[in-house]
Amino acid sequence: MTDNVSPVPIAKGREIVNMLPGMANRHGLVAGATGTGKTVTLRVLAENFSSMGVPVFMADIKGDLSGMVMAGGDNPKITERAAEVGLPGFSYEGYPVTFWDVYGELGHPVRTTVSEMGPLLLARILDLSDIQSDVLTMLFKIADDQGLLLLDLKDLRAICQYCGDHAKDLRTQYGNISTASIGAIQRGLLTLEQQGGDRFFGEPALNIMDFARTDPSSRGMINVLAADRLMQSPKVYATLLLWLLSELFEKFPEAGDPPKPKLVFFFDEAHLLFQDTPDMLKERITQVVRLIRSKGIGVFFVTQNPIDLPDAVLGQLGNRVHHALRAFTPKDQKNVKGAAQTLRVNPAFDTATAITELRIGEALVSMLDSQGRPMVVERALIYPPHSRMAPLTIDERNQVIRNSPFHAQYTTIVDRESAYEQLKSRAEKTVPPAIAEKPRETPSKSSSSGRQSGTGDLIGKAAKGAAVVIGSQIGREIIRGMFGSLSGTRKR
Repeated sequence: MTDNVSPVPIAKGREIVNMLPGMANRHGLVAGATGTGKTVTLRVLAENFSSMGVPVFMADIKGDLSGMVMAGGDNPKITERAAEVGLPGFSYEGYPVTFWDVYGELGHPVRTTVSEMGPLLLARILDLSDIQSDVLTMLFKIADDQGLLLLDLKDLRAICQYCGDHAKDLRTQYGNISTASIGAIQRGLLTLEQQGGDRFFGEPALNIMDFARTDPSSRGMINVLAADRLMQSPKVYATLLLWLLSELFEKFPEAGDPPKPKLVFFFDEAHLLFQDTPDMLKERITQVVRLIRSKGIGVFFVTQNPIDLPDAVLGQLGNRVHHALRAFTPKDQKNVKGAAQTLRVNPAFDTATAITELRIGEALVSMLDSQGRPMVVERALIYPPHSRMAPLTIDERNQVIRNSPFHAQYTTIVDRESAYEQLKSRAEKTVPPAIAEKPRETPSKSSSSGRQSGTGDLIGKAAKGAAVVIGSQIGREIIRGMFGSLSGTRKR
């Protein structure tokens, strides 16, 4: 196993390029066009972090990272690269891997509660307008004030129904709750459920500290999130990873300036995080990236082009690996020039030209030195990974999942009393049994008694109607939510 604090060689050009463990929490960038070798670079970085005892989180976008649990040797190109960079006697080995999956099929389920997610990130997933987002925030406030727990989607649907039915009564204290906004939120919840949100929101909620584990030989756990299916809903994918990152920021204690990171988080397809994102949320993301370093957490953004990221975020990424970029159009050429300018110049070659000439597996690499300064960029070939390139078979993957210490912990869904049950109970209590079961009487000739009987019928119908609306959702699969730390809503 690699020494905990020794420099780690990750590439070789004219010189060997080392990554310093003490600088890894200064964050990083892996960029390059599709097919240029970014995924192999992620493997090499993850393997090195694991070897030095640092846990890793990474999303498996293409479904080809599962083989990291097995020793390599299945790909002759890896052997060729080992020889090319001068690694005689190169050996293969597997690494400790824990599989996670929002849908609970290819890994342990990733769940959390609606309250944990909070209205800010939930509004982004539901694709709500500003006005609709304000109404959603209002629903969270009303639920908090009335002691209604928002744990799953049926809880959120129940509070939507309640606030819609009592909009006039709530208006004075909370403001206008428009029927149109309630309808938009409900439609968004239906769409999310159809996309598999019923697996996404649930209990037991994920304990984010389970990512920060090592195996018996003190190697860091590589946490792999199955994301190929999740990527069919890019905004949901990006918001999920943002929630995970914000949970790490909230739960990890301050670490100062450790000799190696406490955990490294790879944010693949990072450009999705900033597409159609409100300015307020961008500011919060930038703030988290800036401050999470003090928790000993390194974040590596993975994207096709560096300019996909805001300057405020890009400026915080000290360790950089740039694979080849394409320059087929004037716009591409401008992007290449902009990317080249972010690297410290090496007088031995022209950076802008080299970045278009790199072959698969080759990259322009610039790491931080011991003083936190970017090193001169090197044109180098990334070292080969030690683990298996081919993905696991279903049987192999299921065996790893069954042997995981988290298998029993996250398998069984828990359904405790929350807003749905509480509101249903309230609705039932508004109809006394004697009135609810009493046959309808023929109105008397007295106008007074007629009015009383009519009023009683209306109250009974209204109460029963509310119970039916909420009760009709019994039996639907439970979903529990996520994403609250950025919004400040943490109530369970």
